[in-house]
Amino acid sequence: MRLVLHREIPGEDILARQWNELVWQMECPEVFYTYEWALAVSRAYQASILPLLVLAYERESLVGVVALAIDEVRRETFFLTNATADYCDFVSSPARRLEFVDLVFGELRRLKIPALVAANLPADSATCRALMAATQVHGYRTFSRPAYRCAQIALGSCVERRNLREVVTNRKALRYALKGLGKHGPVSVDHLKSRDSLQAELPEFMHAHIARFSAAGRHSNLAHPQRQAFLAELAGLLSPAGWIVLSRLLVGEHPVAWNYGFQFSGSWFYYQPTFDSDWRQFSPGFCLLSKIVEAGCDDPEIERVDMGLGAEGYKERFATGARQTLDVTVTASTVRHLKEAARYHVAAAIKSSPRLEHGVRRLLGRVLVGGEQG
Repeated sequence: MRLVLHREIPGEDILARQWNELVWQMECPEVFYTYEWALAVSRAYQASILPLLVLAYERESLVGVVALAIDEVRRETFFLTNATADYCDFVSSPARRLEFVDLVFGELRRLKIPALVAANLPADSATCRALMAATQVHGYRTFSRPAYRCAQIALGSCVERRNLREVVTNRKALRYALKGLGKHGPVSVDHLKSRDSLQAELPEFMHAHIARFSAAGRHSNLAHPQRQAFLAELAGLLSPAGWIVLSRLLVGEHPVAWNYGFQFSGSWFYYQPTFDSDWRQFSPGFCLLSKIVEAGCDDPEIERVDMGLGAEGYKERFATGARQTLDVTVTASTVRHLKEAARYHVAAAIKSSPRLEHGVRRLLGRVLVGGEQG
């Protein structure tokens, strides 16, 4: 196995094909691991991100990929896709993961890069075990902590799908909301997949997302031109393969809720939803998610609906399980390793004791007041 490094994501059809063939060999293939995702990030964020693409070959066959980026100020690396992907990982067959990870850290050591911050790494990935084994050999220390529990809906067998569909359809809250929407016009759902239909609808979706957050006194990530460019670029790259789907809930001809999502390897991903705030009283986002679950139950190729990062309460009402992710810091510095561990354990201890948490908040409040008076 030999490594080849690139400071960009090359626009090569052969690389794209071999890369995605490796994704299908992963223990749990995800759209976030694809060539198209990395390419979309590199194009949209080219002004602020310096890629470090590491490819592993055995003769002429690609056997490993990890798309990293370099923070030259902090002298550390991180997953290129960590700000956009719900899951990030080293891409290879599980059987080759340890060998690949070992070579990557040998190369990072050669490049004198002292740290890798690996966010959103699935806890069930073979990479977790490989990191612990490979990093020690090269003089790195590894600390991992729980990050997110990504709520999922397993659709199961034909009988389980039928039962789940019935439960979702017959929820009183859904029937009440759809009845309210129906007073204003026929309620329907569509799922846009073609490049042209996506390009036509994305501006309205983005405008609704920004407006909803603004109405709540919050800042939408879609207010950033780079995020807008990323979603547009990603839609164009994923649409030929049918991996992207922009779902809409409509009242008459008027869309009132959207989900920018993906259909990939048996998963329907609920990635970035929003709704028209003027229709908030009818819970249009909840209605659309319900309709997505219903559609998933009717499609034998869909095995689960993954609701991704975020601990919103409505997800728990649907979830039948969850997938844990980890934030992993790999560092050559013993001091940084100890600081990371201490910071996490102190924060966890405070959070586990309401009385202690209250005392810390009071102390911080006094410090802040004192600082303002000084």
